[in-house]
Amino acid sequence: MSALCISADSHITEPANTYIDFIDAKYRDRAPRLDYHEKLGDAFFIDGLETPVPMGLVAGAGKPPEELRVTGVRFEDMHPGGWDPDARMAEQDKDGVAAEIIYPTVGMVLCNHRDFDYKKACFEAYNRWIASYCEHHPHRLLGLGQVSMRSPEDGIAELEAISALGLRGVMMPGDPAVEDYDSPVYDAFWNKSIELGLPLSFHILTDRNYTFRAKTRGPAMNGFLQIMRGCQDVMGTLVLGGVFERNPELRVVCAEADAGWVPHYMYRMDHAYKRHRYWLPAGQKLSKLPSEYFSENIYTTFQDDWVAFKVADLMNWKRLLWANDFPHSDSTWPTSQAMLAEHSKLLSDEQRHAILADNVAELYKVDVSALGH
Repeated sequence: MSALCISADSHITEPANTYIDFIDAKYRDRAPRLDYHEKLGDAFFIDGLETPVPMGLVAGAGKPPEELRVTGVRFEDMHPGGWDPDARMAEQDKDGVAAEIIYPTVGMVLCNHRDFDYKKACFEAYNRWIASYCEHHPHRLLGLGQVSMRSPEDGIAELEAISALGLRGVMMPGDPAVEDYDSPVYDAFWNKSIELGLPLSFHILTDRNYTFRAKTRGPAMNGFLQIMRGCQDVMGTLVLGGVFERNPELRVVCAEADAGWVPHYMYRMDHAYKRHRYWLPAGQKLSKLPSEYFSENIYTTFQDDWVAFKVADLMNWKRLLWANDFPHSDSTWPTSQAMLAEHSKLLSDEQRHAILADNVAELYKVDVSALGH
């Protein structure tokens, strides 16, 4: 395919110095550190978490399924673009990707840390590191910062710091310290994100109830099938809790939770609101149907989800964002172009360009002219 492609959800691989070199001095002795573990291979050890974070699936892009493993992988065997911005250029080119919105990896796990002071220090360190990584190729490496949400006031200050670093958006933790995200105490935070032009993302595996460590019913693979539920719960909270009613310009990204489910989810919300709102009230009286807020205010990213392309006309396809998830195990790298040629063949040219590049470029203010297409 020759169409411009911008991945709306890719990741870095945090190198050993990410936190130690960039964290506040008082937390340096407790900073997350990369070390070798006899059974796990190279893993990140995080103060306050019993289980280290093995890096195996971080290196999974491009491997056949039978070679995927969680443990036993050494850092030097991973895709170098995970921490080397120059190597990342060749990796993007190999997949036909012109630019990427870049999320953390270890930072996803840190979202669930219960010590909000520690989490805030780690995220501030990460934001400094990812800004230094992206500045090598600022048109193609589009980093997102992280906020701790220790309080609404802290969140606002963190947004301002992320904006000052030149980062393009924010990855949110699934669980804030104060109340929940539908509370009006967060309205000033939402307004600050609008003012600064920083879209807010809720990524899978960043809330406590839906992580790979959570106990699930049935075999382990059943847990993989439900990890998108955490994102859906947040989206329902924002819509039914009146967050978009009160903050109509807010833009939120539901990241890596697929998108083929969106038409039914919107129907289900509307059905609940129209049929059951008198005995099962929403968090706030809404002036529009829930599906209307979802269609306008929420973007969804997906990678290998042919259903999303198939049902694009049943939702607002101007809010669909394709991603390659590089370098994680669910990535379509390096064969994204062949997959997209097949999956998107029923779309109009306008839809294809929108979903593969135009929508994400508009959301994150990407200078397409600087990408050489």
